Amino acid sequence: MPMYEYRCSKCGLVFEVRQKFSDPPVSTCNACGAAVEKLISLSGFALKGGGWYDQGYSSSSSAAKAAPSCAAKSVPSCAAAEPSCSGCAKSAS
Repeated sequence: MPMYEYRCSKCGLVFEVRQKFSDPPVSTCNACGAAVEKLISLSGFALKGGGWYDQGYSSSSSAAKAAPSCAAKSVPSCAAAEPSCSGCAKSAS
């Protein structure tokens, strides 16, 4: 069940309530009986195991896949098109 945070508009009390999705939201403060507002708070979760990050979305593996070397391209020399290409720098000079 999710945990929801509420803040009282009168006394400023912040409290948490564990509720089902189908439960109606809390409308009154437990301490003073005034109206409350539901807060949006950070949720805590942990990604465990290999998962999507290890399967191609990390910066090291995606950079290697996204930038193929010049030798993999079908052009004889890509130094003019891509001056920063280190794969063709030797063949162009």
